[in-house]
Amino acid sequence: MTKAIRVYEAGGPEVMKWEDVEVGDPGPGQIRIKQTAVGLNYIDVYFRSGLYPVEFPAIIGQEAAGVVEAVGEGVTEFAPGDRVAYPMVPGAYTEARVMPTLKVVKLPDSISDQTAAAMMLKGMTAQYLLFRTYKVQPGDNILVYAAAGGVGQILCQWAKKLGANVIGCVGSQEKAELAMANGCDHPILYRDEDIASRVKELTDGEGVAVAYDSIGKATFEDSLNSLKPFGTMVTYGNASGKVDPVDLGILAPKGSLYVTRPTLGTHTATRELVLDGTKHLFDAVTSGDVKINIGQTYEMADAASAHADLEARKTTGSTVFTL
Repeated sequence: MTKAIRVYEAGGPEVMKWEDVEVGDPGPGQIRIKQTAVGLNYIDVYFRSGLYPVEFPAIIGQEAAGVVEAVGEGVTEFAPGDRVAYPMVPGAYTEARVMPTLKVVKLPDSISDQTAAAMMLKGMTAQYLLFRTYKVQPGDNILVYAAAGGVGQILCQWAKKLGANVIGCVGSQEKAELAMANGCDHPILYRDEDIASRVKELTDGEGVAVAYDSIGKATFEDSLNSLKPFGTMVTYGNASGKVDPVDLGILAPKGSLYVTRPTLGTHTATRELVLDGTKHLFDAVTSGDVKINIGQTYEMADAASAHADLEARKTTGSTVFTL
């Protein structure tokens, strides 16, 4: 029997239950994966808490790595024994699962299972943000929220490699030092400093070309006010709640700004997009341009503690569940 974390109702970390589940054989176009490491992401909190709708009972989680145990009819790209990983496929909090092959990719020998579980969703998020949503250019001033977090550290490192001047928002001096060790040029302690005013100081009054905002409601206005004319506001997360309805008329006097709300789901909707994004990410990690920091690990059975720590902003870098 396979163990998994199941959620029967929306609520706090305590609603997650570690229990037996059935995992059958793969059908046509499917594979069965024995998972070795599972990534924790803030989107997991959204599904668990009810911010994002899900049909209960549900197995939450979006990314993992493991080994192919069996393949279904018509599957030719994978074989039993292959090391694989995937991003953005609900149902990851489990020891084993059956799933379609659309978003599954083989892992290179240079990337461990735990590293893969720590980076698939976060790294591919950073990839589309930097290269598709707003294509960062050398010399760009950019603003990264949660700069010491899993996505934030990858964004800072990769953007720095692209030649950007990276400004990062963090919640403590400890996290500021961690962000700077990962490519952030200028940390802003958002609890003590006015974000937009500090951004303007750091950019000689110009503002940033892009704000990558994973916080949502609490920082939306700060992000807009930090942009230079024609700047791009990218709101890609809701850690503080959903952004309130916005009068688009405010974008004109603030500098003819652009606002977008992307999701990795769109950027992994086709096999072509998945392969392009993962190749880009694997190359960056294998070359050393981007280093994946696993700040903490938990047993999957202890998922409630991990969620509590994540929401209390006690975690840094990526968090991985071990199996």
